[in-house]
Amino acid sequence: MQSILYILQTALELGFLYALVPMALFLSFRILDIADMTTDGCFVLGTAVSVTLAASGHPFLAIPAAMLAGMCAGFVTAFLQTRLGVPSILAGIVTNMGLYTINLMVMGWSANVSLLRVDTIFSLFEDTGIGGQWHEALLAGFVTVLAGVLLVLFLGTRLGLSIRATGDNIDMVRASSINPTFTITVGLCISNALTALSGAMVGQYQNTADINGGTGIVVIGLACLIIGETVLGRRTVLKGAIAAIIGSIIYRFIYAIVLYTKIMPVQGLRLATAVIVALAIAFPTIKSWAAFQKRKMAARQKGGR
Repeated sequence: MQSILYILQTALELGFLYALVPMALFLSFRILDIADMTTDGCFVLGTAVSVTLAASGHPFLAIPAAMLAGMCAGFVTAFLQTRLGVPSILAGIVTNMGLYTINLMVMGWSANVSLLRVDTIFSLFEDTGIGGQWHEALLAGFVTVLAGVLLVLFLGTRLGLSIRATGDNIDMVRASSINPTFTITVGLCISNALTALSGAMVGQYQNTADINGGTGIVVIGLACLIIGETVLGRRTVLKGAIAAIIGSIIYRFIYAIVLYTKIMPVQGLRLATAVIVALAIAFPTIKSWAAFQKRKMAARQKGGR
């Protein structure tokens, strides 16, 4: 029983912390229909800024500072895409490549920065006595749910509706005298701010920042988003935000069980995640093909009669 509670607690903590990444991908990938490859580098950027400022004695200031840094990364990607005509995927890759050096600079040209014997937002929250042993899950859940609520409310505003319309039909947006360059820029800035927020929280939770800590995070984020959408569907913005959180918790729960039971080696989890993402994205095509084959077989049987 104690081991199950430990797995559940770990899944909730990491699930809430990493849920901000699929939430960011929901905005960029689902709403704006842009495959933003800035995610990996932006996650590390948030971690680097957060841990560096926390090590300097500013754990609370580290959170908005990391989000601001993420917004800057999103602005660069949007600028390359909208002003210089660079394809969206390539723009993200270019920004992500440049962020590697930026992240090293932020971390003082060191591949790792530690927060041993330094106050973090989690240790300071623990000192309040709220939540007891579940204080980390409580704090992470509060930040993630608050971010999700604000995102849903923002997408219901006039600017948010314009961003949603840009992803649906950019030509219609241009015809409506809405500047798609502005809406894409705002969308990518907010998306990368959420990614950096996730990195900032994870960095202070793990008490460390690693230059390679964001490798493959975009695939994991997509896996979490797709898992959540499979459970809830994706008809509304509210469901999309909730799906990002639920999918992340489910993924981390499965991850924790695999680690605890040692069903498969840890090294194979990324391959399994990639397969899940590929199958989930291809699921509509597979479903349509299966339906077509079913109709074709029914027509043959009817013709044979």
